[in-house]
Parts: sequence; structure tokens; C-alpha cells
Amino acid sequence: MIVSIEVEDQAWRELSGLETHARAAVEAALAGTDSDNEDCAVAVLFTDDNAIAAINAEWRGQGKPTNVLSFPTPADLPVPQGEARPLGDIVLARGVIAREAIEQGKTLRDHTVHLIVHGTLHLLGFDHEADDDALEMEALEMSILKGLGISDPYE
Repeated sequence: MIVSIEVEDQAWRELSGLETHARAAVEAALAGTDSDNEDCAVAVLFTDDNAIAAINAEWRGQGKPTNVLSFPTPADLPVPQGEARPLGDIVLARGVIAREAIEQGKTLRDHTVHLIVHGTLHLLGFDHEADDDALEMEALEMSILKGLGISDPYE
């Protein structure tokens, strides 16, 4: 498995072990599902509120910052033999996530890890549009986060 990380907003560097936490979150999310994703690649971009607002406007028609965006790779994308299959990209906004962590009484690390797990599950096809799907996804997130030593993010 390949986890590519780019830190565009240097304010993220305040979070000690950022890359280690990000890789652990992606790996735990992949391991916590029944899918076969050993030979895959995920890209994680740590950016700021302005950049994610622009991305959100371009791809979702919502010109405002959000905490995390996930962009799954189309399933029918041809992958050369011997190369990792790209699952997609996850984009995280420092300002939104830091504010949410404070408001919710969470550490920046725990909230960031949760959102990376959440984003990875979206790359795998999970969603929370319907109530049953949301309950399934939240239960999976709680189980994965428990394995990472993080308490229930929905309490």
C-alpha cells in the first residue's frame, strides 16, 4: 500500500507525527473493511481553508470551506500491471478541523485521524446519505478508531 502525503499548509506541522498518523489512519481504515486493498494507493493533501473552499466550489458547487473532501478514483480506471491501484485523494483543511476539534473538545490529532478514516471509507464506497448507511459507516469508524486508541467521535 502506498500513502502519498503532501503538506501544503505549514500550520499542519504543529501536529507532531502528522505523516505517521495519516498513514496509520489510512491503513487502519483499509484493514477495517472486508475489501481487498493491499495493493492500492491513497493521496492525502493537508491544506488550508481557502484552498479547500476553492476545491469544494469547483467539484461540489459549494464555495465554502469544509473539513474533508474525498475524491474516489473511477473503478474502471486502467492500471498498468505491477502498479498500485489508486483509490483516490483525501483533502483536509487545517482551519476548519482545528476549530471543530476545539468546539467538540477533541485533540487536533484525534479529530484529524477520524476525518482521514472517514475520507478513506468514502474512497472505498461508503457513504452516509441514507440513515442505514450512516449508521453502518459510523459503526465502522468507531471500530477502526477504537483500534487506534481514539474514543467514539460521535459521543
